Amino acid sequence: MKRTLSILVSLLVPVVLLLTSVRLLLTPIFVTIEYHTPGFPEDPYGMTQEQRLRYAPLALEYLLNDEDIGFLAEQRFEDGTPLYNERELGHMDDVKALAQTVLKVWQLSTALLVGIAAAAWHFDLWSEFRLWLSRGGQFTVILILALLVFVGLSFDALFTGFHRIFFEGDTWLFLFSDTLIRLFPLRFWQDVFIALGLLSLAGGGALWRFASPKRAKK
Repeated sequence: MKRTLSILVSLLVPVVLLLTSVRLLLTPIFVTIEYHTPGFPEDPYGMTQEQRLRYAPLALEYLLNDEDIGFLAEQRFEDGTPLYNERELGHMDDVKALAQTVLKVWQLSTALLVGIAAAAWHFDLWSEFRLWLSRGGQFTVILILALLVFVGLSFDALFTGFHRIFFEGDTWLFLFSDTLIRLFPLRFWQDVFIALGLLSLAGGGALWRFASPKRAKK
């Protein structure tokens, strides 16, 4: 049983850390920080910083709320034209389904990890649980470092591969003049992957270093 729990915790830790990082980035705060990052590209079609900061959080809000695609379909530019075209709306509908699934996996994984922690405390296996957490942190660090290397070497391949896995056909490809590209250019997604990696790396490194029962005895 201990071996099974050890493997389970080691696998749950990177999932929980990575998806916690995803949830942290699904906030207007990250979008605001990103738009104010030095060198972030301006919209070549004239959307202002103020407009971006108004429209982008609505897209994030849609991913987290219980509204249907009509929530985005009713959004308009100041001149009354729709914010998104039909292709963009279809993609955002797919993205919401993926986001909701990811959040459910995050909640389930976190609950399972907390449940194992409670059981470990109850059955006097806390020292072993700390060791499992430490190993999970080590596993996370290895995985994230590999991911960050891949991002540095070939982000385009990673970005394309991600979309081909989770979305059908070319439904995720848009014109540079489409709102989704104007709000979330490639630079935005590069920074998202890097931020996810750094947040997960920090969490994994902390568990690897501080959760070890050997350190607790010092």
